[in-house]
Amino acid sequence: MKLLLTSGGVTNPSIRSALVRLLGKPIAECHALCVPTAQWGHPMCGPATVRSFVAAGPGFDHLSGLGWASLGVLELTALPSVGAERWVPWVRQADVLLVDGGDATYLCHWMRESGLAELLPALPDKVWVGVSAGSMVMTPRIGGSFVEWPSAPDDRTLGVVDFSIFPHLDAFPTNTMAHAARWGADIGGPAYAIDEQTAIAVVDGAVEVVSEGQWTKFG
Repeated sequence: MKLLLTSGGVTNPSIRSALVRLLGKPIAECHALCVPTAQWGHPMCGPATVRSFVAAGPGFDHLSGLGWASLGVLELTALPSVGAERWVPWVRQADVLLVDGGDATYLCHWMRESGLAELLPALPDKVWVGVSAGSMVMTPRIGGSFVEWPSAPDDRTLGVVDFSIFPHLDAFPTNTMAHAARWGADIGGPAYAIDEQTAIAVVDGAVEVVSEGQWTKFG
């Protein structure tokens, strides 16, 4: 799977160009599935934000509102009761998965429960565009300060990539570079702090930082 791991989505021309390279064709020719699942695990999210995401409403112009050929919804919590014979073809037919933020541990749980995590290695040409928790879920750990789901056993996530991500650098009072440095020391492995104008592209293990903003690497 080709990964575009962002903090705030496709927010500038550099990130958009990187996305088009990963897709191999214009955005307007690509069919996308929206994955809102992480939102249900975060206390600041709910029906209104999920609706805006899947409807490409205000605030989501950098993700679902980019001008895709079509948008569908892949709600991971429903997949175990639907059956893989139905939902796996939906994923295979899509060009890209748009995975919104929320709580990464909740998203990780449902990626495993649904079977999507197990399917990912069989999708080498699929593009995953993550925002915040939708990016962090691919890392080994997110750090305890980012865990909002009360049932999370710890801060571990999928470990598809070998680095962690501190998102929303300088976007909130609790996301300063000083906070990121303390977080990075606790993570104890390779990690990036990225702002809303930065993305990390990963293809076949090769990592490229795409940025028109601020970022730093720890470890």
